[in-house]
Amino acid sequence: MTNSSSGKGSEKNPQNWKEEGNIAFKEGDWDHALMCYSKAINLSKEDNSDKAVYLKNRAAVHLKKNDFKNVEEDCTAALDIVPNDPKALYRRCQALEAMERFEEAYRDAKQVHTVDPGSKLIQPVLERLYKIVQERVQINSQTANKVAQMFKYAFNLSEEKDKRQTAMNNMYCLQTVLNTLSGMDNKPDSKPTKEFCEQNKKEIDTLITCLIYSSTSRTLSGLGRDAIIELLTKNCHYTTLNWAEQLVEIRGLQRLMEVASELQEYKYESAMEITPSTRAIVSVCLSRIYENMYYDALREKFLNNVDDYVKEKLITPDIESKVRVVVALTTLLLGPLDIGNTIIAREGIMEMILVMAGTDDILQQKVACECIIAAASKKDKAKTIISQGVDILKKLYQSKDDSIRVRALVGLCKLGSSGGTDASIRPFADGATTKLAEACRRFLINPAKDSDMRRWAVEGLSYLTLDADVKEKLIEDKAAIRAMIELARTGDQSAVYGVVTTLVNLVNAYETQEVIPEMMELAKFAKHHIPEEHELDDPDFVSKRVEVLAKEGVTSALVTLSKTESPNIKELISRVFNAMCKEYDLRGLVVQQGGTKVLLPMALEGTDKGKKQASQALARIGITINPEVIRPLLSLLHPDCTALENYEALLSLCNLASVSESVRKRILKEEGVSKIESYMYEEHEMLCRAATQVMTNLVTSPDVVKLFEGENDRTKYLVILCAGEDEETGKAAAGALAVVTANSKKACKKVFQSTSWLDSLHHLLLNPDKDMQHRYLKCNRGNFSSGGITLHTNDITLLPHQHWNYSDVVKSTSHLHVSRFLKGVVIVDNMMHSDKEVAEKLIATDIMEILLALSTINEEGKVKIQLIAKEALKAAEEWKLIKKPGEEDINQVEEDDLE
Repeated sequence: MTNSSSGKGSEKNPQNWKEEGNIAFKEGDWDHALMCYSKAINLSKEDNSDKAVYLKNRAAVHLKKNDFKNVEEDCTAALDIVPNDPKALYRRCQALEAMERFEEAYRDAKQVHTVDPGSKLIQPVLERLYKIVQERVQINSQTANKVAQMFKYAFNLSEEKDKRQTAMNNMYCLQTVLNTLSGMDNKPDSKPTKEFCEQNKKEIDTLITCLIYSSTSRTLSGLGRDAIIELLTKNCHYTTLNWAEQLVEIRGLQRLMEVASELQEYKYESAMEITPSTRAIVSVCLSRIYENMYYDALREKFLNNVDDYVKEKLITPDIESKVRVVVALTTLLLGPLDIGNTIIAREGIMEMILVMAGTDDILQQKVACECIIAAASKKDKAKTIISQGVDILKKLYQSKDDSIRVRALVGLCKLGSSGGTDASIRPFADGATTKLAEACRRFLINPAKDSDMRRWAVEGLSYLTLDADVKEKLIEDKAAIRAMIELARTGDQSAVYGVVTTLVNLVNAYETQEVIPEMMELAKFAKHHIPEEHELDDPDFVSKRVEVLAKEGVTSALVTLSKTESPNIKELISRVFNAMCKEYDLRGLVVQQGGTKVLLPMALEGTDKGKKQASQALARIGITINPEVIRPLLSLLHPDCTALENYEALLSLCNLASVSESVRKRILKEEGVSKIESYMYEEHEMLCRAATQVMTNLVTSPDVVKLFEGENDRTKYLVILCAGEDEETGKAAAGALAVVTANSKKACKKVFQSTSWLDSLHHLLLNPDKDMQHRYLKCNRGNFSSGGITLHTNDITLLPHQHWNYSDVVKSTSHLHVSRFLKGVVIVDNMMHSDKEVAEKLIATDIMEILLALSTINEEGKVKIQLIAKEALKAAEEWKLIKKPGEEDINQVEEDDLE
């Protein structure tokens, strides 16, 4: 250890510590040098050039110790104080190269050369890093070309069948490879494993980078491009590979904006091939990326990237550049709306769009119209455009070109609907919206018009159908309804929004604010505007509209549209399904036309509101007790179906089994118990858990309890599952066992068939996890949750000497989360009451001591456990297996009196 040369440590200033550190560094005493520089840094109160020197010196020590991460951190801190310091840049460059982050190291080396061109140290480093970076760019380029070639073969119908098949297999393997590298699987709630992602970071980064570079390949087919962007959408989110920030860093946004700026009808030398759905898919991808910009600096970076793209295009103000910028902005407005609105608000952008709309050039008119439509999404924007753009839109509506007329029409429709559902707000004159709707209808039902025209017509109706008069006119027009449903069945992603939004409006499935009478009176007093509901939006009119749509086959159209990747569109689809399932007579029709199959995944994945809507629709289907509901679900419990299909079916059956006894009997009649039971033996944790949860609801049926009394191992297996590794499966198994033992003395005896019965009871009664011991709230009518299962119960009164069973515990609590601990006490109590022989076997073990301990619990929230334990001891007392403390044995007293 180097000796101190500057007096007592307590009297040293940062400069003294630095000098001592320098001496230690020259002597090769890295640890002491590190300590000295750290002291100097800690004593420095201000961020000045001296502190930057201490940080650089400590970085030099870390470099000697091969601690490259700390080198990077100290050099970065020094550069924050003194930007472009050559020593800090050089040392960080060395560290980054050692960590194989060559591109970043090369960036620092170039900066050193810029700041200090005469440095002899940096020249060989710069040459070496340049070669490495160029080689890596070439390799990535080759890989990207291979990916692009694969997508080209996969989606080019003119290629040989064998080549297309091979390319398709490779393409679908990409997601599987990403899943394997990140530790994900195909389950809806699957999350990547941190360790896997860190171990395979290079491979994951290379694959995603190649996908991004391939997205702008000019040799790629439109379908191939869509597939690549959908892969990026799935994997960029923070819930998956969390690649959005890196995508922005490597200028991936610019590439997506390039795709977003393409038009099918506008071909030029470097044009990319796209489909009618491409821009819709890109808008979803951009929204997904923007969701990950979770703090201001990231959102600013996203905006700056988009801003840079727009500025680069407008440097050369030719027609092509203007057109492409406006098309890209339209795509943005359909995705991350805030970004699109910010760009539109930039000086000169809206003016440019309005000038383009006012020209005689068909293409400029078309793209400007589309942008005006997309920009009028918020009321403040709509007001601005109403004041500036209505006259232009009216003029464009007089165009001889139908593609211009229909777009101008949609623009007028959107501006005319800016009052929303409020019947008192009408931006245009009375009757104007009805006339606009009639114009949209003519485009929609005309067979001579192409699908693009009909798509725009439906989008116009999606705005106008906020008006109840338009809803009633449209629903009476069978030809228009059929044309809209036929358009939906084509699966065109660009038509999805218009069709689904129109359907949501027709069935009043949009979100409405709850009206509080007191607030209404307050608003009147304050002379605020109060929204008025139209009389044609009364429930009777809505029910009629729902019935008309159902009979015209809207379910099959919704099934087709549900293939979208957009969670927001899925939410809208769920809302329409839920509105249909609200009508008792339509539920069977929804099931017959495949509604249940698309509702199952939507109830598991998507927005919170969307999942709730889909789940409610499924619950309403279940309440109908329609055999067609049970059969398709049970048909998914087949080895040929995927694990995901099995799992979704089990979850739905679990909810259905909780509805009523008639539903449970239907499952039993359809031989569903044996199918469900087979999944309880699955090694797949989620399938085993879901099957056990279904069984917990099924055993509330006396007919199912009888199955457990037969010559089989059903009860024995429940006992084994109670002590399983998966906590949720154990909770569900304990719940099922509690119900069975409460209703069957035979089942109580069969508990002992398992050689591990005592271990299982110990696991239930002695679980160390407080959360696993007991969680419940006040008594009253309500719900309880047990391993993901929900039952609805009525009030009961607890009687003295009550025979406790699982259902009673459930019925006496509200918002109850019953743990294994409580279920274990209930099971023991049931067994103790069932038979003297059973009670004797329990008393012969340490269960007796456990019950005595539980009966003395005085902790808040554990009264229920104490009461049940006391009831179990009382049962043993009644069987004369134990006696109360202090109570004398009468027989013994009589013997003592004998002489």
